[in-house]
Amino acid sequence: MSLANAQQSEWTGVEKVFGKNGTVQDGVFKITFPRTDLNVMVGDFPVNPGLALTSWIGFIKSGSNSMGMGMTDQVMMMGDLALLDKEVVPVISKIVSTGLEVTAIHNHLVGETPAVKYVHFSGKGAATKLAEAIKSVISVTGTPFASSPKQDQAVQPDFSKVEAILGTGRHNGILLQYGFPRSEKLTESGMEIPPYMGMATGVNFQFSGNKAAIAGDFVLMADEVNPVLKALTENGISVTAVHNHMLYDNPRLFMMHFWAIGDPEKLAQGIKSALDKTNSKK
Repeated sequence: MSLANAQQSEWTGVEKVFGKNGTVQDGVFKITFPRTDLNVMVGDFPVNPGLALTSWIGFIKSGSNSMGMGMTDQVMMMGDLALLDKEVVPVISKIVSTGLEVTAIHNHLVGETPAVKYVHFSGKGAATKLAEAIKSVISVTGTPFASSPKQDQAVQPDFSKVEAILGTGRHNGILLQYGFPRSEKLTESGMEIPPYMGMATGVNFQFSGNKAAIAGDFVLMADEVNPVLKALTENGISVTAVHNHMLYDNPRLFMMHFWAIGDPEKLAQGIKSALDKTNSKK
């Protein structure tokens, strides 16, 4: 069995809980739940679930036990849920009753209809128990558990001008997606958190004809917040939120969400200008 297959098989129990496969990267097991049940608009632009409407759950092993006897069955779970306003209160109540913790509640977009909020959560314990707990939370929402259908690949957007500026991204139908890790070691509660656990600046492009919408969030140190905000604003990219995602992170991190619709090449140049203000790996 290959190393990748071995790492994947370690999370079979979690996949059984959700009835859905996840992916493993950097020691992180992640499973996603796009809100394909929602039709969200910003003005007259339809927001694709992969652009800004996907809930995700990440699991990572906690390390050796206190006796130094190797890996325990304990894991850390983190993630966030994309929710309608009416789902927020039931979700918070369910999180509390299951013993999980809320780490943030906020918006990502501005002016969207219907309104969407994002609830970040965390937990520690046995992987399958955590999976069962967060599944019960998701169950009080309209989030589909089944895998979403593949996007139509018939008309492939031309990503070349954006990739000439930002490098090769992940092609996903009408979406082009990026993750830019930070150069520092990032920890939560003293445990190192890899980029795949939501610790990389995420930039998503949704192509529509010769235009694109962009959304995502920068992972920033305090002294980077206003330089990045200035760079985005000067390039016609709206900053929609600045907030935390974690409670015990070190160094202290701030997440800056953004939104814009326009020429893909110009938007990419704006994102690059902001990235240049950060200590991110290019």
